[in-house]
Amino acid sequence: MPRIMPQKLKTFVRDEEGSSVVEMCFYLPMLVFIFVAMFTYFDLFRQQTVNLKAAYTISDLISRETEEINDTYIDSMYNLHDLLTRVDTTIALRVSVVRWDDDDQRYYVDWSVQRGDTLTPWTDSSISDVKDNLPTMPDQERIILVETENMVNAAFDLGALPGLHDSLGIQNVSSFVFTRPRFASQVVYVSGYTSGSDHDDGGEEGID
Repeated sequence: MPRIMPQKLKTFVRDEEGSSVVEMCFYLPMLVFIFVAMFTYFDLFRQQTVNLKAAYTISDLISRETEEINDTYIDSMYNLHDLLTRVDTTIALRVSVVRWDDDDQRYYVDWSVQRGDTLTPWTDSSISDVKDNLPTMPDQERIILVETENMVNAAFDLGALPGLHDSLGIQNVSSFVFTRPRFASQVVYVSGYTSGSDHDDGGEEGID
């Protein structure tokens, strides 16, 4: 008996006969899921890249301004973001001018405005929440901070996958871009939100 079993095992291992239909039933669902997951992740990464490029475009346009900008200008930037992303989901835009003060060792908000419902304007107190994401700046240096958000519907809702706390169906794609004014010391915004700060840097006011 011991001599027979090894031979039968060898025959079983070498046997290549089988049913392709049965094998397909085993592997086809897994292959379909892999292709669907790859397409879904690719589409989300593509939308994230488009959203980031839109933020850089808006930031670059504002950085070149030498005249005052107003609500109409911000509205046009919001419409441009919508045009560049080309999605039928909720979008939001926040544009701010932030400066650094060496004496106080903190950031201040010259002005901040938003379009959309998911973002609110920054204030002198709330800007500290993102201070670690802001660059190191000389005293009274200003940057233009452009942030966008885009609620993206995934091509396929794959449920909660490993590494994700929530379902993959709807993802919030956001960007955080800052640029230094190119041709002026600062970009002035009129008829907009003020930070309510009493701090005086001795320079030209950022808001009329």
